Amino acid sequence: QVQLVESGGGSVQAGGSLRLSCAASGDINSRRYMGWFRQAPGKEREGVAVLYIPGASGSTVYADSVEGRFTISQDNSKNTLYLEMNTLKPEDTAMYYCAADSRPKYSRSVLQPTLYTYWGQGTQVTVSS
Repeated sequence: QVQLVESGGGSVQAGGSLRLSCAASGDINSRRYMGWFRQAPGKEREGVAVLYIPGASGSTVYADSVEGRFTISQDNSKNTLYLEMNTLKPEDTAMYYCAADSRPKYSRSVLQPTLYTYWGQGTQVTVSS
């Protein structure tokens, strides 16, 4: 079992920045893939950024819509996953969720929310124009 608790959401103006945190606990072997997903009202949940560990090194994947603006990272000593969000846009407004999973995935599928088992409760991000 894995427990995930997000924090750091809030309201900012367009062009601003926020850093989301996801505190993880439980079976570390179930956290081979960890990522951030978001869901705006009336829309499907979508992958934002994923960090996964195929062996000894870590790899990151970003959605095209956030590439160059968002950065995913983790602090293993604190069991915490981060999402640094810069140059925020109104279309980034959504509930942001942290998720984890252990099963191998094709690189083209790592942003697919349906492939993740463990989820946090979410943290709201609102960007005003």
